[in-house]
Amino acid sequence: MAKTKPQSNCPIMADPLKREIANHATAVIKASFPAKLGQPALRALASADIKQLADFTKFSESELAKMHGIGPNAITKIKTAMEEAGLSFLS
Repeated sequence: MAKTKPQSNCPIMADPLKREIANHATAVIKASFPAKLGQPALRALASADIKQLADFTKFSESELAKMHGIGPNAITKIKTAMEEAGLSFLS
C-alpha cells in the first residue's frame, strides 16, 4: 500500500503560486534569523513582514505563538537569538 502525503492546512502551501512567492520570501530573510528555523516558521515570518530580528520587538511572545507555522521550538530559537542580541518581545 502506497503512503499518501498528509494534506497541509496551511493556506500558503495549498496554493502553488502563494507557495512559490513564500519560498522566495523565505530565501531572502533566512540569513537574518536563527539557524535551523523551519520553513513553516520562515513562511509565517515572511507573511507577517518580519524581515530581521529587531522586527520581533513589535510583537508579544503570545502574538508570535498564534501565527500559523510558529511552534514552541521556533519561539525558543527566536527568543534565545533576541536575548543574545539584547532584544526582547513587546510586553
